[in-house]
Amino acid sequence: MMKNNRLPAVVVKDLKKTFQRQQVLKGVSFTVESGSIFALLGSNGAGKTTIVNILSTLKTMDSGCVMINQYDVVKQPNEVRRHITLTGQYTTVDELLSGRENLYLIGELRNLPHKKTEATALLELFSLQDAADRLVATYSGGMRRRLDIAMSLMGQASVVFLDEPTTGLDPQNRLEMWRIIREMAAQGTTVFLTTQYLHEAEILADQIAILHDGVILAKGTPATLKQVLPQGIINLQVRNEADEKKVMELLKNYPLRKCSYEHGIEVQTDGTLQQLEEVLHQLNKESIILEAFTPKQPTIEDAFFALIGEKQEESV
Repeated sequence: MMKNNRLPAVVVKDLKKTFQRQQVLKGVSFTVESGSIFALLGSNGAGKTTIVNILSTLKTMDSGCVMINQYDVVKQPNEVRRHITLTGQYTTVDELLSGRENLYLIGELRNLPHKKTEATALLELFSLQDAADRLVATYSGGMRRRLDIAMSLMGQASVVFLDEPTTGLDPQNRLEMWRIIREMAAQGTTVFLTTQYLHEAEILADQIAILHDGVILAKGTPATLKQVLPQGIINLQVRNEADEKKVMELLKNYPLRKCSYEHGIEVQTDGTLQQLEEVLHQLNKESIILEAFTPKQPTIEDAFFALIGEKQEESV
């Protein structure tokens, strides 16, 4: 359902792009609702930045159709540019100016009539008001990233493209960026976010699309995407490496994945009591002592790796 019955902000249909005989996008389609946060997930090389560059008129497509606020990116690129802004993966701030002066500069370039008022509001939104008159050369990496995005918002674009905005940020600055993204959406801005951080997409996004090898494997709400997984995921932790190897062999007929903690194994079952009893029976029969046995709720990370794994198996 569209928010407030508004038309979608972004519509992409059968988008294709080839570079040097390699087809990077193979018929990508999705829709982004106005005023929502949309996350495009994918590994390095999946085609995320190519999509952003085409949607923001920086690159041309081979075929397909892209509409931004009902304007065609091919036929009406100037109209599209009036409605969008883009922040890339690397900051483009002037270190010899203060934060406020960087914003004023953008206001001058865009011929904005109320640049001082807009700059003050953005400095507050991005928690930079106390450092507004300091040289950007003295800013931390997180502050520069926030200023970079604030500069892109001068002019009140209705659609904001953020290409991996939290890459390289420490946890505190990442949380601050999440707050800002939520605030932008709350004020009616459509946020198109690319990220490699799966948890970030799950936390922020209203809708998620998973891109792999130039195609969209799945799209929907975080809750919908997690439904692709069996609901019987359990985490086991054993005492030592020898027991870990035994468990991996005993349960080899189940989808398995090593956990991030020591001697931890994730087991996917179909969620039935019968399979749960079967897992425990096999471990008990071999006298495997468990340090922990924990049911797990599926995450977007689980869905991502399950879908990527299925796609790779199909191509074998």
